Amino acid sequence: MPSYVVGLHQITDHTRFDEYRNQIGPLVAKFGGRYLTRGENLRMPEGGYWKPERVVVIEFPDRAAINEWYSSPEYQPLIELRKGCQSVNDMTFFMDGV
Repeated sequence: MPSYVVGLHQITDHTRFDEYRNQIGPLVAKFGGRYLTRGENLRMPEGGYWKPERVVVIEFPDRAAINEWYSSPEYQPLIELRKGCQSVNDMTFFMDGV
């Protein structure tokens, strides 16, 4: 069953985020993932306490592939890079499809 990574991001350092963005795509593909959205042009008809600047949805073949990708040695420095250029309000979710 496909599983998804959903990220809600507010970028605080666009230069560093571009560095992250340039490296993450091939790594996602290596673990069988593909981007469904990388949207920056958001319309938020109902809101919460903050509005993300970007919403990212990545589809993987299953939860095991997500776990392998997220815990891979190649991704660990990119996690730190991403966290260093985003808001403390950012969230990442793993969820199974239906």
